[in-house]
Amino acid sequence: MITLQIVDDHKMVVNSLSQLITESGVATVTDVYYNLASCREGLAQALPDVLLLDIGLPDGDGVDFCAEIKKIYPELKIIMLTTYKEFSIAKRALHSGALGYILKNAESEEMLAGIKTVSRGEQFLCEEIDLLLREKRSEGVVWLSNREKEILKHIADGCTTKEIADLIFRDVETVRTYRRHLLIKLDAKNTAEVVKKGYEMKLVW
Repeated sequence: MITLQIVDDHKMVVNSLSQLITESGVATVTDVYYNLASCREGLAQALPDVLLLDIGLPDGDGVDFCAEIKKIYPELKIIMLTTYKEFSIAKRALHSGALGYILKNAESEEMLAGIKTVSRGEQFLCEEIDLLLREKRSEGVVWLSNREKEILKHIADGCTTKEIADLIFRDVETVRTYRRHLLIKLDAKNTAEVVKKGYEMKLVW
């Protein structure tokens, strides 16, 4: 069973999400927080598989907090839960280490699919954000998370999937997933083309 914690200052949102997730049987909500300070303390006591994290919180920016806790708990999988549909915010969240980005008005099925996908170490974007980022990619804008940039650098250095997994302390299947994401994001047919485009776009050097 996936363990999950929620950080949101709106109690109705927290209660609604907790009920949805619990009744679905997809995950167990082990704790909820209404600000970043209490979340910071709670994570030090017990780390969940997935953290649902609001962006606008009374004591800070959820995206900055995401970057902060990913440095402390790199294995923690984070989904940003928000009303913000802006490209710049979504891009910043993904660069900060978030694996998921879901709008609060998303359908229940989409929310649960996101939790399951992210728990496996795979990226999940709700439909509206996915379409937004696809539009930006069609305009020549490419965004990579810090982890994707790191893996791209290792690929460019000639490392195998197994070697990359050992370097970043992840399993081979997770690295394979990242490699698939790089192929899609860079619109590349193979690893050689991924590396070539990475250099051309100055995503690796």
